[in-house]
Amino acid sequence: MDFQLSDDQRALRAGVRELLAGRFGRDRMRAALDGGTGIDRALWRELGEAGFFALRLPETEGGVGLGLPESVLLFEEAGRSLLPGPLIATHLAAGAVKGAAEGETVVAVLDAGQPVGHLGDADGLLVLGPGEARVMTGGALRDVVREAARPLRSLDPFTPLWRVTGPVGPGELLSGGARLRDEGALLAAAEQLGSAARTTEMAVQHAGEREQFGSPIGSFQAVKHLCAGMLVRAELARSAVYAAAVTADRAEIAGAKLLADDAAVRNARDCLQVHGGMGFTWEADVHLHLKRAWLRAGQWLTAAAAEEALAADLC
Repeated sequence: MDFQLSDDQRALRAGVRELLAGRFGRDRMRAALDGGTGIDRALWRELGEAGFFALRLPETEGGVGLGLPESVLLFEEAGRSLLPGPLIATHLAAGAVKGAAEGETVVAVLDAGQPVGHLGDADGLLVLGPGEARVMTGGALRDVVREAARPLRSLDPFTPLWRVTGPVGPGELLSGGARLRDEGALLAAAEQLGSAARTTEMAVQHAGEREQFGSPIGSFQAVKHLCAGMLVRAELARSAVYAAAVTADRAEIAGAKLLADDAAVRNARDCLQVHGGMGFTWEADVHLHLKRAWLRAGQWLTAAAAEEALAADLC
């Protein structure tokens, strides 16, 4: 059994990385950070045209016809680049919400009382309940925003948050609600994996360039140990995420989310440590990865819920 990526999968990953580097490279990311946190609709449509949201829809429905492993590769690249927006919810809603597959519609997610990211920009809302999922659009969604939602202060400057304090309407029931939650957790783990890999690269690059006492700080044993630990966490998470993408098993997805959350948060903290005082400045990108990792760790599948899922699988 060969678990290496196929040539087509490598080409897909390279194409997405090239697209994001051109449309959301560091300069544009920083410009977006300074200019506000709204959804870039032009970029959203370009992602739709590239098949980002319709990747798993059948070709007969205008999709690409690929599977969950390929989606994981896409979201890993999104995590590397700190691409903002409710990418996962829009991807999962493709085919169920008009315009989501093409990037014309932005779909946010409401999950068990958790804060909702980008609700103010959303054209649709994916509501996850116990074992079911519903979608709301149009007037029903506007009623939620107007009557039951309040803005919150967000840890992540790229993710405006809203708290939905009142009941929401029934919406349109979707099939496979539990499956959507599991897939969302796996794609969130893939984003965490991408962030963990990127902060590892950032730490190694800085350790090779920054000098103290006439030598690169990467030559010091303490820094070597930090970077080696980051690589181990990222690769362990990668194995778990890729395996869960193949099996789509709920327990394996829970384990992958736990490992990816841990890798993303701890790698960002260690990357900040390698950068020293420079890492604490607004101009450095390290804090952006750390804040996004903290926020994402509480979305789709929290550590407590993942641990319960793993414990239940052992019984």
